[in-house]
Amino acid sequence: MPSRPQRPQVGLHVVTGKGGTGKSTTSAALALALAKGGRRVLAVEVEGRDALARLLDVAPGEGERPALTTDAGGSVHVLDVDARTALHDYLRLKVRVPGAARVLTAVGAVDFATAVAPGVRDVLVLGAIHEAAGRERAGRDGPHYDVVVLDAPPTGRVTRFLGAPRQTTVMVRSGPVRRQAERVLSWLRGPGTQVHLVALLEELPVQESLESGAELAAAGWPLGSVLVSRWQDPALDDAGRAAARSDAAMGELADDLSRAGLDLGTGAVSALHGELLDRVERDEDRAALRARLDDLGREVIPLRHLGEEIERDDLDRLADDLEVLT
Repeated sequence: MPSRPQRPQVGLHVVTGKGGTGKSTTSAALALALAKGGRRVLAVEVEGRDALARLLDVAPGEGERPALTTDAGGSVHVLDVDARTALHDYLRLKVRVPGAARVLTAVGAVDFATAVAPGVRDVLVLGAIHEAAGRERAGRDGPHYDVVVLDAPPTGRVTRFLGAPRQTTVMVRSGPVRRQAERVLSWLRGPGTQVHLVALLEELPVQESLESGAELAAAGWPLGSVLVSRWQDPALDDAGRAAARSDAAMGELADDLSRAGLDLGTGAVSALHGELLDRVERDEDRAALRARLDDLGREVIPLRHLGEEIERDDLDRLADDLEVLT
């Protein structure tokens, strides 16, 4: 009897970063970029904030919800996964007593399981993502989705989160939980997985990205790219910065303003020059932080600076910045 051909593996982009760096916005934009390339994308979040749903204009709810389709034939569906729902679904499949799953969930089985075997909570969450990602396409061979974009926990917790299946296989010697952990681990460790770090050019986010990147690499996770959100190009080039610091800078600035019809007093010109020097220093600080990210040895991708309220057009522009990952 001929063997059944191996199913294609669903790819996985894990997006992590320090809180406040734009991790969820970047995840949504990456999902859109992949869909523009014709991919069927499952965008998943696990922190219960409905951030992806809001960004992709999807109503809150359970299960996979359609967000958009693209001219290239791609699509994005959104899925929110939490440990309580994941445990309920798992028990519903494994416990044969009618209603037992609902009762066990209600009495705090998630907290109990976590106390007995740390990491089980994350295994259940990752298992729910794996099951959704690998669901068969109706009427066709192969999985329903081509790729998953996971808006993962922040950098301080992501290595432990991704490592939960491996930890569970060590602690749980047999049974369905171990088998679930083994399946999830095989998927996570597959060739289609990349872990991307989202950073801001500020001291703490850069330092945390460096530390998390080193920790992930030491644990064997494949680092993808470093995605620098809210990127701003320098105001001046090297020659301009040198001119701004020269002894003649104040006089030249006053002359330039005068030619533009702005005859300002010495105090006003001095204040403007001070603002210019402050911007030069900020640009140099940001350049130094950007150079430190090179220590990770991964491609650094600048993502344009957007406003506080992210609209669909803004996501389209960010998706253009992320096209290199598709």
